Amino acid sequence: MHLENKYSMQNNKIIKGFSKLSKEAKIEWITKEYLNDEKEYVNLLKSYWHEDPKVQKIHDEFIENTITNFYIPFGIAPNFLINNKVYCVPMAIEESSVVAAASKNASFWMERGGFKSTVVSTTKIGHVHFAWYGDYEVLKNFIDSIKQKFFDETKQITKNMNERGGGILEIELINRADLEPNYYQLQAKFETCDAMGANFINSLLEKFSKILKREIESSNLSENDKKIVIIMCILSNYTPECIVRCEVNCGIEELSNDPNINNEEFAKKFEQAIHVANIEPYRATTHNKGIFNGIDAVVIATGNDFRAVEACGHTYASKSGQYRSLSNVEIKDGRFRFWIDLPISVGTVGGLTTLHPMVRFSYKLLGNPNSKNLMEIIAAVGLAQNFGAIRSLVTTGIQKGHMKMHLLNILNQLGADKNEVEKTKEYFKDKVVEHSAVVNYFKELRNISN
Repeated sequence: MHLENKYSMQNNKIIKGFSKLSKEAKIEWITKEYLNDEKEYVNLLKSYWHEDPKVQKIHDEFIENTITNFYIPFGIAPNFLINNKVYCVPMAIEESSVVAAASKNASFWMERGGFKSTVVSTTKIGHVHFAWYGDYEVLKNFIDSIKQKFFDETKQITKNMNERGGGILEIELINRADLEPNYYQLQAKFETCDAMGANFINSLLEKFSKILKREIESSNLSENDKKIVIIMCILSNYTPECIVRCEVNCGIEELSNDPNINNEEFAKKFEQAIHVANIEPYRATTHNKGIFNGIDAVVIATGNDFRAVEACGHTYASKSGQYRSLSNVEIKDGRFRFWIDLPISVGTVGGLTTLHPMVRFSYKLLGNPNSKNLMEIIAAVGLAQNFGAIRSLVTTGIQKGHMKMHLLNILNQLGADKNEVEKTKEYFKDKVVEHSAVVNYFKELRNISN
């Protein structure tokens, strides 16, 4: 069959004006055209609507073309002692064992002084990317001469932020013409206080571009020097000057609670594991992914952008030219010190923080932290997660604990009842959980032959 004929036969699967349909009409069309008109899917989608229409309306309007809600578990990791304050940390994640690991390692470090977190800086960056065709020194001198206009002509935008202690910190010209002909950046640094600040920064950058273009085109520069093309204006999610450090430390004699390995051997293997993650990108990728298991869960629960946080973290892990571990370890004078430097930009005002009911709950649970406090909490959870993963890897192995937590998922897939769940959990209490072994035991319980 020709491609044109295949396409014409699927014309009924193409729709215009989908966004203008009601939620019910969207579901009806999708079910009819893509799901063989099976009503079970209609019931499934509607079963995830919130019973309160006002709450559902809020969820509907977070994004476009909403047809239902997609749930992920919302768990709690208690006993996080961070800067001498105890927190119950909300975590939204679907992966087995993450919340359990965070809780277990929070309790471990609570007995050893807890986590010490410090926000090093909170500077964020954005750029006006543009092309200019004259001499660099002419451009540099010209921008220096008009720099104050960028501050003066954006006072209406920065007024409220300035009152909270934020605003524009610095503006400078960056020459990138060695990498791309005629390419320059107007780089600006910002302080956005408790806001993540994306809209604030992007609004300023777009205003900067208009000022820059106007000033150059109306200047006394040569006609060639007046030629400027604004490529784009956008904040950067890479925030290497927005850093939080979190660390734990204790005497080596306090480290291991595994009877199969002594403290000195544990500390040495732990140190070697971090070194491996620093020299081997294959390992570093999985190593840092484990850190983000904890970080992302808190970022999502607090209504922040986990994609931006991850992108920034992975770029930061590559700042040396090779992808490396985000965490570090030092063993010195009988002490074990483990820490993470994390570039993270989060906000506690704006966005979902006042709209999403569960996000509001998260902030209430955390004691309504400001953005710096939240950075400190997030870093502590990431460090706890990493410590737990490395501890498992260098002692019992990662699968023992992970598959124990995954056991319930397997049993749910098999349709086990409460009695079967309890019998299976008891059976595997002292055994390594493997999918095939669980299936075989489940078949024995039900007298199912192969």
